[in-house]
Amino acid sequence: MAWTQSYDPLHSWILSTLVAALPILVLFGLLAGLRVKPHWCAIAAAATAVLVAVTVFGMPFRLAGMSFVYGVGFGVVKIAWIVLAAVYLYDVSVHTGQFEIMKESVAGITADRRLQLLLVAFCFGAFIEGAAGFGAPVAIAGAFMIGLGFKPFHAAALNLLANTSPVAWGAIGTPVHTLAAVSGLPESDLSAMIGRILPITGIIVPFWLVRAMVGWGETLEVLPAILVVGVSFSVTQYFWSNHVDSNLVDIAGGVISLVATVLFLRFWQPKRIWRLEHERGPAAGAVGARRHTAGQIAKAWMPFAILSVFVLLWGLPAIKGAMNRATTPIWDVPFLHNAVSRAAPVVTKLTPEAARYDFNWLSATGTGCFFAAIVAGLLLGVGPAQLAKIFWYTLKRMKLAVSRSRSCWDWDSRRATPGSTRSWAWRSRAPDGCSRSSARTWDGWAWRSRAAIPPRMRCSAACNASPRSS
Repeated sequence: MAWTQSYDPLHSWILSTLVAALPILVLFGLLAGLRVKPHWCAIAAAATAVLVAVTVFGMPFRLAGMSFVYGVGFGVVKIAWIVLAAVYLYDVSVHTGQFEIMKESVAGITADRRLQLLLVAFCFGAFIEGAAGFGAPVAIAGAFMIGLGFKPFHAAALNLLANTSPVAWGAIGTPVHTLAAVSGLPESDLSAMIGRILPITGIIVPFWLVRAMVGWGETLEVLPAILVVGVSFSVTQYFWSNHVDSNLVDIAGGVISLVATVLFLRFWQPKRIWRLEHERGPAAGAVGARRHTAGQIAKAWMPFAILSVFVLLWGLPAIKGAMNRATTPIWDVPFLHNAVSRAAPVVTKLTPEAARYDFNWLSATGTGCFFAAIVAGLLLGVGPAQLAKIFWYTLKRMKLAVSRSRSCWDWDSRRATPGSTRSWAWRSRAPDGCSRSSARTWDGWAWRSRAAIPPRMRCSAACNASPRSS
């Protein structure tokens, strides 16, 4: 059975594009409008996509169904596994108490909440976005900020704002890899062009982030720090995307901006320390962060340093290629391989689309993150049995998030997206595989449900307005 993509089935580009956008509108409407649980929203959106493909664009049901199955397989290995492994590393850090020390080390750098916001939400959040993507930056950096004393809603909202700058290269460049696969354009050219556009926002977003929390006067008081954060991140983002690769743009940018800002704050501090409203009472200054030695701080940050090393190694072409050749089976997807053809004006002549599934279980970025969590846990003194228990806890806690991210990819755009939606997909798809608006809503839901906060962190967030000192 063969099928040629139809790009304008309603003979109106506007109507055809609106109909093609229905899955995204359903997802967003159910999430933001009706407050339906996210996994049901994702399933409804996937069902809508199949329905539109079959009834409006004339795609045979068998091909649409196999595209659904193909999308499930893609989402599990390429997306859900990354998020699961990254949250697992975070849980290991929380279990060993190192995450508390990380928070207190930031509180020891500066007591100013504006600067803590820049360090955690923007710099550290960019690193987590580059390593894991999807909801992980809001979940992990948000938990960080709650532990510092920020209110949960404010922490989630501010992290969502901060995440707009690094999101294009999230999860080891997954958005750029996917865009290159969908469009057929060279990945290096796409990454370079994105890297020439987004550095502008890399300077604006830190300013906007602080302004969203305080007034103009308080924002201008920390303008030097804002410029250090923004310029160091943007320069790194531009350089890495144009001259290195598309895998580690956010990781490099996050690390360099974090280091540059910490060094800058050793020589500069604002004249006035700004605190949250509930901290401005007479006893506000009585509670402070514990002081730790350099060795304790280095040990606390070690899991994320190990994550950087593993992600770097997994992204090297020589290592990834060797692992793929040794361990990655590639299968033609039944009934779908070369059964869907592109047509003009997308291509000059009919071009069948390959549908091959590469089960890269070892070279997948999520596997590198998983190994990083194992190594970090062992170095922190956690035994194999306890590591297994932590992973089981993470798996149970993330099961709905995994099913949601899997459903977002069920209707694989490279085959099932009829032609007129290709331009729509390029404009509206969030780099994490869902629409940008739905990704934001999903992140917000994750915080409303506190699904990403272990019980230990929930207690810390609920019972404290400042870092734990016990």
